[in-house]
Amino acid sequence: MCIRDRKEVAVVGGGDSAMEEALFLTKFATKVYVIHRRDQFRASQIMQDRVLNHEKIEVIWNSTVEKIIGDGAVSSVVLKNTGDGSESELNLDGVFVAIGHDPNVEFLNNFVELDEKGYIKTGFTTDTSTSVPGVFAAGDVADSIYRQAITAAGTGCQAAIDSERWLDH
Repeated sequence: MCIRDRKEVAVVGGGDSAMEEALFLTKFATKVYVIHRRDQFRASQIMQDRVLNHEKIEVIWNSTVEKIIGDGAVSSVVLKNTGDGSESELNLDGVFVAIGHDPNVEFLNNFVELDEKGYIKTGFTTDTSTSVPGVFAAGDVADSIYRQAITAAGTGCQAAIDSERWLDH
């Protein structure tokens, strides 16, 4: 079933990515729930305002998704209230997870320099170069701002070109 056939969906998260996703989904869904574990968003104020003032979006505060229910397709989610621990079920046709993540850089064992958020620092000699000559980084391990597949693909291409040029010299 295509997203256009679905009626009610949920976005899990409270940052800018979740807000963007929720706003985008209003083009296709009749209702979008934003499920957030706290009582306030981490998103920028302008994104919060857009979501909170959108007629198709309803925020479910202080809740986490404990279980997604369905047989081959989503039919509902079990929500747990972070305040009192009570559980409820919400009928849905889709769930989109847009929560933060930590970059997967443990395998590097601090071989390259990281920033204060744990992402690989880049831009030493080229946009994708790291603190170690010949090591280049792109995508989710180096991008704490956009964290989108399209930007990961773009920086991946840059890193490939940068590494090829480095090898040629």
